[in-house]
Amino acid sequence: QVQLVESGGGLVQAGDSLRLSCAASGRSVSIYYMAWYRQAPGKEREFVAAVAPISWIGTARDYADSVKDRFTISGENAKNTMYLQMNSLKPEDTAVYYCAVDADARSLAAMRLRYGIDYWGKGTSVTVSS
Repeated sequence: QVQLVESGGGLVQAGDSLRLSCAASGRSVSIYYMAWYRQAPGKEREFVAAVAPISWIGTARDYADSVKDRFTISGENAKNTMYLQMNSLKPEDTAVYYCAVDADARSLAAMRLRYGIDYWGKGTSVTVSS
């Protein structure tokens, strides 16, 4: 079993930055594909960013078009933690952000679909005011 706990959310103004963290426990997540998703009020949960196993050299990443060039996903083996650095935040980034692990994924493309997610965190709320 893997437990995921997100942190780092908050209320910020447009243009500000935040860094979300996803601390994993139970087992090392460095061999798994991981991702961030978000869900705005009244909307479906959507893909934000994914990262190939953080233990790999030259880790590959994937981003939704809406966050590309503003958000950066990364992982830190030693802390068993994944991050989402969010810059130039916009009001439309307002949502609850969830981290997730897919223990069987073999590609970043699979993470966009989220159907194979094995573990979810409970989310951290981000509110961006205009």
